[in-house]
Amino acid sequence: MLSEQSATTVRATLPAVGAAIGEITERFYARLFAARPELLRDLFNRGNQASGAQKQALAGSTAAFATHLVEHPDQRPDAMLGRIAHKHASLGVAPEHYPIVHEHLFAAIADILGEAVTPEVAAAWTEVYWLMANALIAIEKRLYEESGSTGRRPWEVVERIEETADVVTFRLRPADGGPVRGFRAGQYVSVQVELPDGARQIRQYSLSGAPGDTLRQFSVKRVTGDDAAPDGEVSNHLHARVQVGDDIHLSEPYGDLVLDADGAGTPLLLASAGIGMTPMIAMLADLAASGHGGPVTVVHGDRSPADHALRTDHEMYAGKLADASVHFFYERDAEPGTRTGLVDLAGIAVPAGTRAYLCGPLPFMRAVRTQLIERGVAPADIHYEVFGPDLWPARQGG
Repeated sequence: MLSEQSATTVRATLPAVGAAIGEITERFYARLFAARPELLRDLFNRGNQASGAQKQALAGSTAAFATHLVEHPDQRPDAMLGRIAHKHASLGVAPEHYPIVHEHLFAAIADILGEAVTPEVAAAWTEVYWLMANALIAIEKRLYEESGSTGRRPWEVVERIEETADVVTFRLRPADGGPVRGFRAGQYVSVQVELPDGARQIRQYSLSGAPGDTLRQFSVKRVTGDDAAPDGEVSNHLHARVQVGDDIHLSEPYGDLVLDADGAGTPLLLASAGIGMTPMIAMLADLAASGHGGPVTVVHGDRSPADHALRTDHEMYAGKLADASVHFFYERDAEPGTRTGLVDLAGIAVPAGTRAYLCGPLPFMRAVRTQLIERGVAPADIHYEVFGPDLWPARQGG
């Protein structure tokens, strides 16, 4: 809970801080990486730093947390904190990282806002920071205890499957021969690789295999850059260099976009676009294995049938369900039984009480979420996963 005095100060200064948050985060990262270059090399995503996406994510979460504190002083935004904590835990973020961030973030605030940062203002925003930091530390501690690990271990690639021209699936077993912990359908792992320049970069990939499998399986889309962002370092490394017999380091599974264990007859809608189908495959496999009896609506959009990775699994697991309908949309080369164009829920039945899970590009998820709400689905029953930094300022629904 934010103290009354600090809440008053934060409320008064939030517009100024919010207006300058982009400059503040840019200065923060410049200071942080100048002092601790190993963090950029081995912890932070260099691609997101180059594109500015990570700066936007930090700005959005900081502003959202402060806004929530002043608008709801007796509540904690656990949904937002939980999502961040899962990402942090998959990366191996530790309590000792938070004082480092505090040092450079508040130096950046003072640099940008100058004399406006009075001792009172500094104290109020310090309180905001440590409320958020301590909440994250506590959640991350619990996640580490549940997973039994705070780091990554080597896994051997036992199979490499070329799904499409741009998507490869890797199947791996523990290199040490140890046990494989279970995971919940929809979760992801952090994958760490050593790049040619010696950097040990980390990326998250959803597990696309069945939760009960003794192997880990994830699928990687090659990221091709443009004027706004470089080629994906890790995705291109995995595509070009990692072969059967190689070892790569994986974290334990994390992530909060998971199927609700309650309600075997609950109507479900699993909507994805592009590589966003990966957690949906795991969810469908889990539903098929558990004998889910309620209606399941499967919706997927892609550029073409040839670009639709894991399509065979998509159809196979849906076909094992008692009551499933499948709707595939392709921008070109649509086949009989599929649709041409972007995903559109018009004409698709959405039963009352549907719980929806979305994964794909942000414009896709915004469009589908809007259509679901218009069809009467409660916002709290719409859950989503974002690949990369979450640029929505606060979690929408679940």
